[in-house]
Amino acid sequence: MSEITIPNHIAIIMDGNGRWAKERGLNRTAGHEEGAKTVRKITQYCSDIKVKYLTLYAFSTENWERPKLEVEFLMKLLERYLKKELEVYLENNIRFKAIGDLSRFSKSLQNTIYETQNKTANCSGLTQVLALNYGSKNEIIRAIKKLNELNLEVTEENLESCLDTVGMGDVDVLIRTSGEVRLSNYLLWQNAYAEMFFTQTYWPDFNESELDDILSDFSKRERRFGGI
Repeated sequence: MSEITIPNHIAIIMDGNGRWAKERGLNRTAGHEEGAKTVRKITQYCSDIKVKYLTLYAFSTENWERPKLEVEFLMKLLERYLKKELEVYLENNIRFKAIGDLSRFSKSLQNTIYETQNKTANCSGLTQVLALNYGSKNEIIRAIKKLNELNLEVTEENLESCLDTVGMGDVDVLIRTSGEVRLSNYLLWQNAYAEMFFTQTYWPDFNESELDDILSDFSKRERRFGGI
């Protein structure tokens, strides 16, 4: 990895769990289970190569429209994942953070999220960020309301201080798996100057080698941020 520029902030739209399962004659839930394993694997790898922030689109504000049984399964999977991963976070100095509107989740899940955040708060390595009941438009609206409540002038700096991602910096590398080429209401403000990568690979099959290839490509790109 010595010749590869390690980005500060990687964001991933983890897409394709359902299609991965369907192509194998499995229930969609099997794809989500396998996708959770990939979350663990990629998080560990990003920690190893010293990425500071890894933000994963885990559940969007639109995902509530999915079948009720699938949503219920995802909620249980998330709670189970966090409880199981707590020890892994602590052993690897990984801080956990959730962004999004958590108020719609069950009290049990909310408690698990906050407990995991609190117990990993002093970890100083990678911060794994899960976007949960997250939509960028919703986030920006909440930030504007917060600005008004604090009676702050509407400036870029003040607005950023009210976003869920305050202190994390903008996204350097945005990855979307499964062949879809759109942002799907994900980190619209933070992706302003992100380098974007779209892969045909379904999320359960995404691995460290493919991430290496993306980071190698990222290292060759000239980022001008609107300049010459």
